[in-house]
Amino acid sequence: MFPLPTPCHASHSIDLREKPASSNSLLLQALQGTNHARPPVWLMRQAGRHLASYRALRQKYDFLEMCHQPELIAEVTMMPIKAYQVDAAILFSDILVIPEALGLGVRFEDRVGPIIERPVSSRQAVETLHDPVDLSALHFVQQGIQCLKPQLKVPLIGFCGAPFTVASYMVEGKTSRDFKKTKQWMLSDPQGFHQLLRKIADWSIAYLNMQIEAGVEALQIFDSWANSLAYAQFKEFSLAYLDLILKGLKRSVPVILFCRGSSVFAPELAEIRPAGIGLDWNCSLSRMRQFIPLPTALQGNLDPAILYAPLPVIEREVNRLLDEMRGDPGFIFNLGHGIAPDVSEEAVRTLVQCIQKR
Repeated sequence: MFPLPTPCHASHSIDLREKPASSNSLLLQALQGTNHARPPVWLMRQAGRHLASYRALRQKYDFLEMCHQPELIAEVTMMPIKAYQVDAAILFSDILVIPEALGLGVRFEDRVGPIIERPVSSRQAVETLHDPVDLSALHFVQQGIQCLKPQLKVPLIGFCGAPFTVASYMVEGKTSRDFKKTKQWMLSDPQGFHQLLRKIADWSIAYLNMQIEAGVEALQIFDSWANSLAYAQFKEFSLAYLDLILKGLKRSVPVILFCRGSSVFAPELAEIRPAGIGLDWNCSLSRMRQFIPLPTALQGNLDPAILYAPLPVIEREVNRLLDEMRGDPGFIFNLGHGIAPDVSEEAVRTLVQCIQKR
């Protein structure tokens, strides 16, 4: 089912934990609430389709092949570091590698997105999904991290999808607007749906621990579809499993939680004590700081659409956010969601350089 990963030329005998990113890095300091220099900046989807170098590579390989090959993982992860000198790298991968490892059949179609070939629709189907006793189906990620580490001078962020978001793909079979199948199952058979969420959480814990052992210095968990949930359902079917994952990590690595709808759910996310919370653009970060004290970091929250604006407008909006959070030792500059594919590199470079000048 999985292609044989291309071996990385870096020696696998190196103990990569001997060369961690500096504890003085802006990102790690901000995640401790102790950064008194300019804010660190990295951007969700920074290694993606807006980069000409990414599009050129994509002409040679399909998306999943790029996710499976350790040297390609490293190459794509490094692209925004070389292009913009951002303060952190985020591992190039996808949140659906766990459903793929579970044998559900994952493919990506242009202009359609991810497709799950064998969706899960009942608790009987959940019972056939194997436990994470063997992570060999995900070793290409571990090897990709090993390729990356000797090249990086900034922290590497690993990640996974949150159980609710991953479950929604597994149930719907594709991206959904209304999550009808997911919510029907969640509300008509909550016990069965909890079994699915627990299975995904167990895999996520094992997968993140593998990334930690391979050398990532921070983690981000993406709950991209949490905004589709009502408050009570968010606490039961999303927050509880984010908490379970945080408690299941073997080593203390800072974790950032990002949800769509985080401007609504941020106080609840803070209750489970992540190192940081990624916020969308529908809230004021300085006002959110009144409800979420240090040392919890606040990450965000520029509207990605601003990157379509003229460069002086981008500079104005970046400076507005920097002024709003001036002096906050736990502020991490990011977008409120990912970079859109048709944004220009000049726009992204303008954003990053504006922060680096502070």
